[in-house]
Order: sequence, then structure tokens, then C-alpha cells
Amino acid sequence: MCDATEALVATFRSFGEGALRDVWVFDQWTHQKLYSRDDVEDRLDNCDVAGFIDNERYGYITRDTYESLYYADYKYTVRGFSSFELFRTFFADDDGRVGVIASFDHRESGYDFATLSGELQTAFEDHSVAEFVPDDAPDGDAR
Repeated sequence: MCDATEALVATFRSFGEGALRDVWVFDQWTHQKLYSRDDVEDRLDNCDVAGFIDNERYGYITRDTYESLYYADYKYTVRGFSSFELFRTFFADDDGRVGVIASFDHRESGYDFATLSGELQTAFEDHSVAEFVPDDAPDGDAR
């Protein structure tokens, strides 16, 4: 991982601590796993990760739609699943845009995803979007 993606993963780890399950970056064409906990890694072997990421790419359209229709800026989306919560956001600059998803174990007290969004924004301000674009690893995994 480069400094930019290491900072990204560190931000998620600091926020979620042991509840962080996995972190992925994606653009319009490819994706890359930056982190996955061992127990999650075992489960990913049986999942259509590429199909899941393809579905998350629709967020590019959603983000563009929200940006043009609403008076407020789109920040992030959270989805609740039976065993985890999924956070998705996008970052853009003049060089391009990249999506980020991360999942967290359910926590009784919940999460302050607005705080996470702000912390990620700070991390992204120190780097260009190009630094977060996924590597072209064969299966989308980090090298």
C-alpha cells in the first residue's frame, strides 16, 4: 500500500477498532481490497466480490443525481446487513474520483458515521484522488 491508502485504512481502524471488517477502494473500472480481517477473508472466498462492487458503482450515479437535485452535498451512504454495517463514500478532484467502502460489525451503541466521514475528508485532503485509484491486481486484492 502507498502512504495514501495506508492513511485511509488507519482512519477506518481508528474509528472502528476491532469491529472493522474490510476496506475497499474502487473506480469505474476496477477495485482493490486494502484490508480484511481474517474471519471476513474466509467468508469473502465464497462471495461475488466483483458483483458486489459493481453494485456499489451505481453510487457514482446516485451521487451525481443528489449533487444536482439537492441543496446539500452528498456525503456518504450506510447500509445495514444482518451481521454488519456497510459505509460508502466517494472522493473527487480534478484528476478523477474514487469510491470507498468499509464494513463494521454491528455495535449496540451504533456508529457516528458523520464523524467518520469528516475524518476521511481530512485524510483525503492530504492526497490526490489519483493516489487512491485501485491497482490493477488480478482479483482486486491489494498487492
